[in-house]
Amino acid sequence: MNLRGAPGLPLSAWRGRSGRRYVVGIHGVEDDPAELGEAVVIAVRRDGAGVAELLDVTAAGESPRERLQRGWMTRARARGATEMHVHRLAEGEAERRAVVADLRGEVRAQ
Repeated sequence: MNLRGAPGLPLSAWRGRSGRRYVVGIHGVEDDPAELGEAVVIAVRRDGAGVAELLDVTAAGESPRERLQRGWMTRARARGATEMHVHRLAEGEAERRAVVADLRGEVRAQ
């Protein structure tokens, strides 16, 4: 099978404190948050060697534009974010919050 069309989205992955791996699509910080939909969004800064550093992580709901553009993205850019890594495989708000906590290294009660 040969896939044609637009080039694929670059992918990467992050591991949470639990050891669970989260696959992400890599977007520029200038991309429109409205295009992200319901997802976990990671603000990332790359150093001179290209190593990614997680600056912050949040969950975006049905209407991410206002929350991300109003405050979170502005603060992330001010801290030097160069990319947004977007994890779209979490189903529902509770699962997105759990992914955020795992990536932040927070211990959550079961």
